[in-house]
Amino acid sequence: MPPTRSTDAPPSPGILDYWKHAFLHHWNLLLFGGSAMVAALSPWPDALLPIVGGLELGYLTALSGIPKFRTAVAARMAAKARSKRGDQAPATAARESLANMLESLPAPELRRFSELRQRCSEMRDIASGVRGQTQGTADSADAVRTPALDRLLFLFLKLLMTKAALERFLKTTSEPELNTRLEDMRTRLNAAQSSGDERVIRSLQDSVADADLRLSNYRKSVKDAEFVAIELDRIETKIQALVEMGVSRQDPDSLSHQVTAAADSMRQTEETVNQLQHLTGMADHLQDPPPILESDIGRMLTHER
Repeated sequence: MPPTRSTDAPPSPGILDYWKHAFLHHWNLLLFGGSAMVAALSPWPDALLPIVGGLELGYLTALSGIPKFRTAVAARMAAKARSKRGDQAPATAARESLANMLESLPAPELRRFSELRQRCSEMRDIASGVRGQTQGTADSADAVRTPALDRLLFLFLKLLMTKAALERFLKTTSEPELNTRLEDMRTRLNAAQSSGDERVIRSLQDSVADADLRLSNYRKSVKDAEFVAIELDRIETKIQALVEMGVSRQDPDSLSHQVTAAADSMRQTEETVNQLQHLTGMADHLQDPPPILESDIGRMLTHER
């Protein structure tokens, strides 16, 4: 069985590739073009043009047989192929990271995100309209596809991940349990201080500090979860209002500016999400918004929910 060539291997040049590179060399184009023009304008174009063509074919064949030239062509084609793969790599990585983020969501959060994205797609289609629509409405549909709207959807997705992570954390314990633990440590510390055992005192002092820190972290997480829930409702309503304006408004520039302004107003929310990356693991995911509206979300998900 003949060996198979890897799809990542650089292409092997053929004779036509060598001829193409030789023909497109600037000096050859200058000489060949000038000779052909002189022959065409001469009194004997029927005789001279075939001669010019024959000489050009001989030049291409001779140059294609030179090992150094063939090596240079192969290197140039390989570099072009690598460059093309390099251009595709970021897009592929973005799709994979987006798919990982979606698959990490619990079913209710994924459904909420999918429904909001679907709402955006539906409003975009309505804004595109049917035959006979005005150009202003078509431009409004383009405004619904702005990168700023992808940024809002991406922030909404990250907030959903944060919400899910906070809920998992808060389910691991409760404030009454942490309070009971802290009070128990304090009681034991008071008893140890009465006995005067320094080793026990130091150990219990450390335990009290840790129990107090756990309680503070829990209370902070409760506040973070409340903020995230409010922000999710706010951004969801904001996105729905913006995409619905894409149907009702005829001024695409105004709509595009409002989408961008809404995305820029989410700085505080983005900072909160960034501070909670240790809970969600989003540091390993995308930091810049991918083209969510143009992505095939259904195909990205590799398992059914």
